[in-house]
Amino acid sequence: MGLMSELKDHLRADLTAAIKSRDEVRSSTLRMVLTAVANAEVAGKQSRELSDEDIVGILSTEAKKRREAASAFADAGRDEMAAKETAEAAVIAEYLPAQLSDQEVADLITSAIAQTGAAAEGMRAMGKVMGMVQPQVKGRADGAAVAAEVRRQLGAGA
Repeated sequence: MGLMSELKDHLRADLTAAIKSRDEVRSSTLRMVLTAVANAEVAGKQSRELSDEDIVGILSTEAKKRREAASAFADAGRDEMAAKETAEAAVIAEYLPAQLSDQEVADLITSAIAQTGAAAEGMRAMGKVMGMVQPQVKGRADGAAVAAEVRRQLGAGA
């Protein structure tokens, strides 16, 4: 199969440590993440080894699921479930690259708009700008927040 991903090795080692220290939240969360990684590896026609970048993508998807679930549980008054989801999201966040601040995201979008000349096109150029910004923020910023900021900047420029 080739070299295993360092991040996957790290997740497995941390899972073993969490089980030994009887850290329930951490061990169950890491098990879920490793299962998601394994499922992604066997998805499609041919099983493959995932790169660290692929695994970061899975981690950010899992973290987003936890944030959304926590928000839904909180809205429904199920605070104990919301707390569990928030705790799981915190564990997953430890393995994600440092998140970009709102200002850093705004600066990246501003420069992408300048580089693509999208300011004159307004909202029609959103796809062009998102296509340029997305690879730079992958795993480091929430896609919905990025899209909202692109809309805001393109709307302001129109």
